[in-house]
Amino acid sequence: MRKFMTMALSCAALLAPLSQVQAADAYPSKPIRMVVGFAAGGSADINARIVAQELGKELDGTIVVDNKGGAGGNLGAVEVKRAAPDGYTMFYATSAVVLAPSLYARPGFDPYADYTPISLTATIPLLLVVNPKVPARTVDEFIALAKAKPGEMNYGSSGSGALLHLGGALFTKEAGIQATHVAYKGSAPAVADLLAGTTQFMFLPINESIAHVKSGALRALAITSEKRSALLPDVPTIREATGKTTMDMGAWQGLMLPRGAPREVVDKVTAALKKTLADRPTQERLTGQGSVVLGGGAKEYSDYMKVEGERWAKVIKETGAKVE
Repeated sequence: MRKFMTMALSCAALLAPLSQVQAADAYPSKPIRMVVGFAAGGSADINARIVAQELGKELDGTIVVDNKGGAGGNLGAVEVKRAAPDGYTMFYATSAVVLAPSLYARPGFDPYADYTPISLTATIPLLLVVNPKVPARTVDEFIALAKAKPGEMNYGSSGSGALLHLGGALFTKEAGIQATHVAYKGSAPAVADLLAGTTQFMFLPINESIAHVKSGALRALAITSEKRSALLPDVPTIREATGKTTMDMGAWQGLMLPRGAPREVVDKVTAALKKTLADRPTQERLTGQGSVVLGGGAKEYSDYMKVEGERWAKVIKETGAKVE
């Protein structure tokens, strides 16, 4: 009997790696859910749908985007944290995940411990846009105008503590101007009020603002990328306009899985995403609406998050930005 049990255990040990390989080969055997912590139609959602469609092809499966907006992206993050780590729930994470620990006493998740990073996907530069009724065509003119009318300028954002809010808070602090922040529940109502002239300026992702800029409904004064965008070559970078690099920023995004996902699944998703981001048509779809493709591996992603987390924690402390 002992000999039989020993042989059985030995066979099981030998078969375990084989079963793991077979499970990885079978993945995905059902649709995958990609959680986005923001409403449909926003900058993160736009890119998530591009990545989901093309990544699904590489995995020979189907990826369905699931929008779980609320609490500055926290609801989506918590949703993924609680999901089974079987590879059938993905997290299309954004810069919001590293802002949360500095803005919320209990965000409900740890961005550095509760997920398995796969790769950064893209970053979306922000445009400093103004209502056309604002008589300023350059950043210098805008700053001079704001200083001449202290407290009369209002800027909107997609919500308290969002990157769009922090971009505005950092800009007003560095420019030495007084402006009132107006928080909205999403970027759509914020843009609507900017178009109507209720607010005067805003930092807005290029893929959400470019149509309004090209139509003349909004005027772009600068872009927060290191280089000018090919889509708006006449718009200077904020670095060119101010001589400072602290406003180099973007609404970055990346793919994660819940912590504890099987290594075989992680490797398969990693390889598929690498191919997806290297695919020229996919790159063109992302860059065609203003995104900058990033890529890289898990370590690069983790390191990037830590640097960004420290950076924005400092900005939040210095500007006094908070969730209202």
